[in-house]
Amino acid sequence: MLYSTVTAKSQTTLPSGVRKALGVRPGDKLAYVIEGDQAVIRRVEEEDDADPALGAFLDFVERQMTDHPERLQPVTAELRDRMRRLSEGVTVDLDEEIEGAVSL
Repeated sequence: MLYSTVTAKSQTTLPSGVRKALGVRPGDKLAYVIEGDQAVIRRVEEEDDADPALGAFLDFVERQMTDHPERLQPVTAELRDRMRRLSEGVTVDLDEEIEGAVSL
């Protein structure tokens, strides 16, 4: 196990053994995933960096599914049909630039 100390500015040094194991170099990005009372640190790949809000949301959903499997329910035919009706005729260009300010 490797340790580091948190400074008065809430900063810490990543131990060299961790940097080597993750292949982290200066300028690389790290992601922290909170799992209960632990934080998992991983190196961020370019494709992971696309939308941090979405990543945080998906991590939240994953934790909820793991912690509360009793809340999972199947998608009913009624809900499926409603989603189809609501999205009928809607087209999305995933490559189109978003104009203006975006708030989540």
